Amino acid sequence: MSSEQHPATAFEWLGGEARVRELVDRFYDLMDLEPAYAALRATHGDSLDDARDKLFWFLCGWLGGPDHYVSRFGHPRLRARHLPFRIGVQESREWVACMAQALRECGVDPALRARLEESFAGTAAWMVNQQPPVRKLT
Repeated sequence: MSSEQHPATAFEWLGGEARVRELVDRFYDLMDLEPAYAALRATHGDSLDDARDKLFWFLCGWLGGPDHYVSRFGHPRLRARHLPFRIGVQESREWVACMAQALRECGVDPALRARLEESFAGTAAWMVNQQPPVRKLT
């Protein structure tokens, strides 16, 4: 499929709300099940239900679909809303890896998947709010 044949929005290309929900649910299922995402999972509370809904609402609008998140909470202000959570380089990398795995497992079109992974990686790096300790030379 050439780029001219892709739907107008990533939301449509992905397949609409049902597919966004499938992706979000797989992402959080993986986070809960895979030991490789333990640091990421530890940044969340006991329940992932609120996080699932908020990411679903956010992604719908961010991908070009309905602005569910904005209608509920206003502008996403991603970095500001995540400042209360410890997000280090490890958590950022795990978020990207977990989402990449969810994208693959949900069968997202490889061209769309590549675009999304690039965007997610940039955003995840920007969300880091904890720096590793500086080692002193002895």
